[in-house]
Amino acid sequence: MKKLFILFILGLTIYSCGTSRDRGFNEDEITATANDTVRIANDSLEYEIIIIEPGFNLFINSIARPEGYYSQTYLENKNRFLVQDYNARVRQPQRYNPNLYVQEINYDPNTDYGYEVNYLLYNYFVFFSREYNQRFTVPARI
Repeated sequence: MKKLFILFILGLTIYSCGTSRDRGFNEDEITATANDTVRIANDSLEYEIIIIEPGFNLFINSIARPEGYYSQTYLENKNRFLVQDYNARVRQPQRYNPNLYVQEINYDPNTDYGYEVNYLLYNYFVFFSREYNQRFTVPARI
């Protein structure tokens, strides 16, 4: 009887570890994917940032440092170097993955984009480097 019980538990364990054949997307998963687009626009300065990256919205809301943690000057200085390095990689598709570095970022360090744009751009670079295991050459202290 004891062996039968053990066999029954073992069989139940194996059965419960089986994969489900019906793996459709539910509405929550579709909504989560749709919410991975972040858009910031300012018509008076004629700029717009659109970040379409799965997981970025989750990163910005849970992992990234909160707004106000960095000063705007700090973010602007970091973004200046990060954008230069990123754009250099876009121009070298034979050396860097063109699927990662798709399009140049038009960032003018002389334009005041405001805190929110600099904050999201900087955190996009942090997310990008973590997600795709990329290292950018940015001075440690600016």
